[in-house]
Amino acid sequence: MKELKKILSEEYKTQTIYPPKAQIFSALELTPPQNVKVVILGQDPYHGYGQAHGLAFSVNPDIKIPPSLRNIYKELELEYHVPVHRTGDLRDWAKQGVLLLNPILTVREHQPLSHQKIGWQLFTNEILKALNQMDQPMVFILWGSKAREAKKILTNPAHLIIESAHPSPLSASRGFFGSNCFKRA
Repeated sequence: MKELKKILSEEYKTQTIYPPKAQIFSALELTPPQNVKVVILGQDPYHGYGQAHGLAFSVNPDIKIPPSLRNIYKELELEYHVPVHRTGDLRDWAKQGVLLLNPILTVREHQPLSHQKIGWQLFTNEILKALNQMDQPMVFILWGSKAREAKKILTNPAHLIIESAHPSPLSASRGFFGSNCFKRA
């Protein structure tokens, strides 16, 4: 963590980094371990202005809903046959026990996966290991190949693991749509 902190300090000084420093750990603050019912594992934060605020797939309420989140809402509509009319802000999910976690917690503006090699996964894997050891049953939803890498950590038979393609427009039609991940959860 010391090395990661040093790298991030320099990055925030010299680059535009998302989310803002004060929001890096929002997912953990809004969904403490004892409240976790579901973990939705993403990849890294949105990399456009004003989008990322520390929760995977969520954006601030005044921001246009990104394509991946639009597809998440489409899957909800497909599964429950009810239209989804809401902003892209998923803080209400987080407060209900859905840990919206990206394995990589920061990103440079307009450079997806730019922080994938600075050490975040060491930290977030420890979070997943701790959750895996808890007795309370949880659902882990792993969307996409980056999220699926966490499966090797999730060994507790009390937990349900749901895997599918990522909800991005590039892969949603290859296994995300129709996955029934929400009903299964």
